[in-house]
This record gives sequence, structure tokens and C-alpha cells, in this order.
Amino acid sequence: MAEWIECKISDIGTVVGGATPSTKKIENYEGGNIAWITPKDLSTLSGRYIQCGERNITEIGLKSCSTQLLPKNTVLFSSRAPIGYVSIAANEVCTNQGFKSVIPNEATDPLFLFYLLKYNKNKIEAMGSGTTFKEVSGNTMKNIIVRVPSDKEVQKNIASILGTLDDKIEENERINNNLAA
Repeated sequence: MAEWIECKISDIGTVVGGATPSTKKIENYEGGNIAWITPKDLSTLSGRYIQCGERNITEIGLKSCSTQLLPKNTVLFSSRAPIGYVSIAANEVCTNQGFKSVIPNEATDPLFLFYLLKYNKNKIEAMGSGTTFKEVSGNTMKNIIVRVPSDKEVQKNIASILGTLDDKIEENERINNNLAA
């Protein structure tokens, strides 16, 4: 069995926030082809991966605010309204300010990171602050302590087992939806 180490989320990936281009400027959205994800987009997601949200933004919109293109396999984690939706970017995406996403480093398997964040959802949510609604700051997210196998192959094996179970659940949901139709 591989050694498990205690570390901060910032030790296993880069934590990145998002932003929203001004909705008053039509050129930020109209004709856009850059996937822009909000927590609402994850609220109805049944799988582990997301390709696009309800809206896209344009290159002008991307450059108009502090959102940035996140690479494929970035793990998206909603950090407010609500805290704890988790998904993996199937391609390049950007997010609004409702996320503290984690770009896994070379030693971290993205699917393992997805399950790690799902597992630690309640712990992360408990660290949120705010009066109107709870939010997890970037600094808080970076400093959350987690335990991970030091061997990436062990991470992949764990993620593979959990992924196989999720594959079966997703297939059963597809069958049930077909039967209900």
C-alpha cells in the first residue's frame, strides 16, 4: 500500500477563481464560443465531466474580466451558492466567481482530485464564511488539509474503482430515463 501524505490543496494543484464579464455589454456574450460555467450549470449535471454551460462568452468577454481559460481536466468546485458542486472540465472552460477550481499538478490524477473534493465537501463547506450566503475564499481553499496517496498510480487505481461504480450508476440512470420516456 502506498504512503498517504497530509498536504494542502495548493500542494496538489493550483486554485483558480473565476469572474463574470459585464452582462450589459452584448459583445461579451453574443456569438461567443468559449465555454463559461456557473454553479447553476453543475446543479443539473449528472455525470462527472462538463463541456459547456448555458452560456458562452466571447474573446472580448474573456479579456474584459479576471476569468481565465482553465485547461481540460481542471476540477471545478463551486465555492458559493451552493458550496460543493464538483465537476471535471472535459475541455477548456472558464467559470464565474462562484468557483474555486483546482488545476491538478503533474503528481495528481484529475479523477482522484474530483473524488477527493467530493469526499471533503462538508469539511470545505464548514470553512465557508459570510452573512448573506456562505462562501469559501481562494485562500481558505488553498489551505484545506487533505490526505492523498503519494503515488499517482495508486490515485488512478482508487479513482478507477470509484469511476467504475459511477459508470454503473450513470448507466442505470440512462436506462431509468429511457423507461420513463
